[in-house]
Amino acid sequence: MKDAGIQDGDLLVIDKAQEPKDGCVAVCAIDGEFTLKRPAIKKDGIYLMPANDVFKPIKITEENNYLVWGVVAYVVHKVL
Repeated sequence: MKDAGIQDGDLLVIDKAQEPKDGCVAVCAIDGEFTLKRPAIKKDGIYLMPANDVFKPIKITEENNYLVWGVVAYVVHKVL
């Protein structure tokens, strides 16, 4: 999520009570694994969008076990 200002080692504060909105940064569980992505609702389905060009979007299908676990409320960067 480097292009969203989130770097390796950052501390994330997750709000599980907040409803996820299109384009928010969220902790998502897909098939038992957690990932940090931006959920995007499109006409042909839901996609998990990365904020790093190295990764590709993930399309959620009916076969996937998918859950938005929580929405990122704050990012805390470590001071070097």
